Amino acid sequence: MQPIEIIDASMTYSKEDGYVGKVQFRVENHVNEYEMTLHSKRGTEWGYGLFFLHESGKEEQLLALEDELEENDELFDLLVQAAKDKLEA
Repeated sequence: MQPIEIIDASMTYSKEDGYVGKVQFRVENHVNEYEMTLHSKRGTEWGYGLFFLHESGKEEQLLALEDELEENDELFDLLVQAAKDKLEA
């Protein structure tokens, strides 16, 4: 996987919604930037959505990145941790 650069991240927590976060990032050699939204009731099992950040781009790159996130726990955990680090008190 090409190196990634995190642009911005955030996370909130409430009893009703659990943990809700997002991470904006770019991937080296990809034309577009991405946003990953995150959700977890308890902060252990994470659901996510992956989107283009500003405008639509190459679907092949988005799908390749999605495959990488499914296979590469280290990358996925890095993005989750970036959001958790910004958890609002």
